[in-house]
Order: sequence, then C-alpha cells, then structure tokens
Amino acid sequence: MSPAARLRGLEPDWLSDPKVWRTEVLAGLVVALALIPEAISFSIIAGVDPAIGLFASFTMAVTIAIVGGRRAMISAATGAVALVIAPLNREHGFGYLVAAVILAGAFQIVLGMLGVAKLMRFVPRSVMVGFVNALAILIFMAQVPEMTDVPWPVYPLIVGGLVLMVLFPKVTTVIPAPLVSIVVLTVLTVAAGIAVPTVGDKGALPSSLPTPGLPDVPFTLDTLTVVAPYAFAMALVGLMESLMTAKLVDDITDTRSNKTRESIGQGIANIVTGFFGGMGGCAMIGQTMINVRVSGARTRLSTFLAGAFLMVLCIAFGPVVSDLPMAALVAVMVMVSFGTFDWHSIAPRTLRRMPAGEITVMVLTVAVVVATHNLAIGVVVGSLTAMVVFAKRVAHLAEVTAVVDPDGSEVVYRVTGELFFASSNDLVTQFDYATDPDRVVIDLSATHIWDASSVAALDAIETKYAQRGKTVEITGLNDPSAHLHGKLSGELAGSH
Repeated sequence: MSPAARLRGLEPDWLSDPKVWRTEVLAGLVVALALIPEAISFSIIAGVDPAIGLFASFTMAVTIAIVGGRRAMISAATGAVALVIAPLNREHGFGYLVAAVILAGAFQIVLGMLGVAKLMRFVPRSVMVGFVNALAILIFMAQVPEMTDVPWPVYPLIVGGLVLMVLFPKVTTVIPAPLVSIVVLTVLTVAAGIAVPTVGDKGALPSSLPTPGLPDVPFTLDTLTVVAPYAFAMALVGLMESLMTAKLVDDITDTRSNKTRESIGQGIANIVTGFFGGMGGCAMIGQTMINVRVSGARTRLSTFLAGAFLMVLCIAFGPVVSDLPMAALVAVMVMVSFGTFDWHSIAPRTLRRMPAGEITVMVLTVAVVVATHNLAIGVVVGSLTAMVVFAKRVAHLAEVTAVVDPDGSEVVYRVTGELFFASSNDLVTQFDYATDPDRVVIDLSATHIWDASSVAALDAIETKYAQRGKTVEITGLNDPSAHLHGKLSGELAGSH
C-alpha cells in the first residue's frame, strides 16, 4: 500500500465529503465575522487594545481546534475572562495580565489532569437548563446597547436581517442564513450610503500577525503572589464555562466528548495565547451556537477556520470588515439568543409537572447569572441549591416502623430510606427506649448507610438501650454499609 493510500485510511471520513467541507468552511466564516465585534468589546472590558482581543480569539480558536476535546466548539476571548482579569490590568499593567493568562493555562492543565471534568456529573439538569436560559438572556442583553441611541435605519436593518434568517433556509440550506444576512445588509448599507454604526467604530483592526514573546514582568515571587489569585480565578471560570458549553454541544449533536482533554486543551490554548500577547479566553457559547446549531458545523475544521478567517479578515480585508453594519451582527446574535433559550422549560404544561424544587433551582441559576453576568457563579449557586433541595427531599424518606413479637419478648424496627447526615439526625428519636422489650432488632435491609453521622446515630441508639439493660441486634446490612458500620462503630464517641 502506498503512503498516500495509508494516509487516506487514517484521515477522518468528513475530509472526503464536499458537503461537509462546504458546511464547515461557511460556518467558520460566519463565526469569524461574529467574533470580530465581540472580541473588540471584550478587549474594552479588559481595558486593552482591540488587537489584543482579536489576537486572543485567533490563537485560542486555532489551538483548541487541534488540542481540544469537543469538536466544533468555539473558544476565543470571552467576557467572563475579561471581567476576571480587568482589575489586574488596571492596577498592575498589561504585562501582569499576560503572565496571568499563561499561569491560568498551567492551572487548567493541572486541574484537567486531576479530573476536574468529572465534577460535571454533579451539575443537575435544572442547573443546565437555567445556564442555557441565562446565557440566551445575556446574549440578548449584550445586543441592547447596539439598539439604543442609534440612527433609526438600524431598526429596519435588524428586522430585515431576522426575516432573512428565518425565510432563507426555506429556499436553501447550502449557504448559512446568517452569512447571507450579513452580506445583504452590508451591500445595502454601503450601496445606499446609509449611515449606521459599523464594526470599524468599535476600534482599529490589527494590520499584522501577533509575534511570540515573554510577558514584561519581573520573574519574582512577588509577581507570582500578585498574579496567582487572578490566574486561578480565570482558570476556574474558563473551565466551568468551557465544560458547560461542551456538555450543551454534546446534547445538541447527540455525541460525547472528552472533557478531560478539553480541560487540558483549554490550558494549552491559554498558554499559547499568553505567549502571543493575547488576553486569554475560553469556550464562547454564543459563537458555538452559531457554529453548531445555526450553521450545522460538526468538526474541528470550522473551529480552526473561524480563527484563521478572523486574522485573514482583519489583516487582508480590514477596510471591508470595518464597513460591516453592527445591525447585521446584532440580528445574528438575537437569532442565536432566541434559538438558545429552552422555551419548553417555561411552558405552563412543563411548569405544572415540574417539582417546585427543580423550578426554584432553574430560576435561581438564571437570576444569579443575569445579576452577576458570570455564568460560573450561577452554576455554583444553582448546584449548591440543588444539593440542598435534594438533601431535604431525601431526608424525609427515612422511616421507622415497629413490629412487636406476639409474646412481647422482642421488637423489630424496620428502617426504610437512605441514612445520611440529614436523615439520621431524626433517627434516634424514633425508638421507644423505655417501654420496648429486652431484645431489640433493627432491620436495615431496606436502607443504606452513607456516612459517619448514620453510624454515630446507630451507636447512640444502642447506647440508650444498653443503659436500660436491653440488647440491640442490627441486621440486613448490605456489604458497603456493613463495611462502613464495622469500621466506625464504637469509634465515634462524642460525635453524636
């Protein structure tokens, strides 16, 4: 077999499919166009030159396309990361910001290797739905400034863009509707000389590629102590947003992705971005939705091309890109916002069937994210609330029923439900120590002992009976419960 034939056998199936190539290339182009104003806006939030955000988006997208774990997901400069590192740049300067980005990447690699991705299993569905809905609201809210105090032609342009994106797929899906909308509105505004805000109004586009270099900071312990807290916060926010986005794309595409590889890949991408003088970033949910849901992209090619096209557009076609009306990009993001929101989750029929605790968790997640503009804080608060709701619900499931032997010589207490710190606290009060016969059997065949608190509660029950000269026999323990009880029983004096 020739080397070329062997290579063909190793290449992915999609490389030989022209339809997939067309979808991926056009998706990458649409995402690149949408990335430009976003990257410039996030640069302003971080307090750096617009070129810094554009460089970060370029290096993040190109690097993560190679080393990431979730295909078709877009990573670039993001608002969440910009908010975290803005104070560092403001107080200590740009060199410290770059050092923080590199250190954050190193933290992400370490956290990825330690298995931080496995924590995603503790994010319940109600938090995930709240995350998605909050995200849709934030995407829409980010467009509001572009729709206030603007010339009146902006409004018909936005409406026209939305109409095009709704109707054009009915004609053909070969070309992504957002790309058609952007091109049509740009041609219309330029040809008719309509004066509306453009991408160029956001800031100057770079005229050359970024060059690698070391951050301009003293390499001392003092620098590390200044940079490390910001870097660790950025690492956590970036990973959480990226892993949540990856999980969302998994659900949309009905495929699985390697979250550990994604975590490590995010770290590598941030290190590369830092050495090229970028502001760092993470997965971008809005652009990812454009790529996956709107444009139908499914491979790494679209992610790579989004970054590559971004630089080509800025450097080779800067004047043309500067003329893009912001109204066209606002229309695309409004469409993304509408498509991202889980409308089924707020339908009256759904709300009537959903447990009150689940609705509370979803609403709280949305409220916290919208209030703080930080997806990570919302997910943490939502997950903690969900755990409290779950613990409260399960705590009531531990029930004790007593059956006294006909001759009065023995009583059998049957415990059903889960025994853990919340339910075992009430266990001690459900036994009749004074009037029970001399022999007491506690049947635990319908329960499971989860923690030391439950063992301590059982020890307390045995002690109370022993003080009255009565014997207690515990039966029906499953193997894990028996192992935990055998290891801890009698060793927890004073803990109850």
